[in-house]
Amino acid sequence: MLFAVMTVVAAASVTPAEKTPAAAREVVERYYAAIASGDFSRAYRLWSDKGRASGKTLAGFTRGFAQTADTRVFTTAPVNGDAGAGSVLVTVPVRVEARLKSGLRQRFAGSYVLRRVNDVPGATAEQLRWHIMSARLMPIR
Repeated sequence: MLFAVMTVVAAASVTPAEKTPAAAREVVERYYAAIASGDFSRAYRLWSDKGRASGKTLAGFTRGFAQTADTRVFTTAPVNGDAGAGSVLVTVPVRVEARLKSGLRQRFAGSYVLRRVNDVPGATAEQLRWHIMSARLMPIR
């Protein structure tokens, strides 16, 4: 007679506060703080898939902000998204103000969608943290 042995791996530890929509909002705010300080590597890593969800390489991501002198983000309350297939999604509405090195000012409005893996056995601490999955920003006057 054969018996299947199943090993259950406990989910990694992430505090309850890190699982809230407010924590997703803080990720967007940390993202813009990293850009404002010129820490593009840190900003890039806040995207899902170790930055690849941005659609750029780290070098391309960095080049995209080469002319940015300063940027600020204004967030509003996150909108709880769907949960499914082991993930939780949250949308964070934003308004962004940027100043280029030339002095030109730019304004954008839109949202970021953040994802984290739900509390499933075997999930790593990295998977349980919020990451930017996508962004939709449009220029405003």
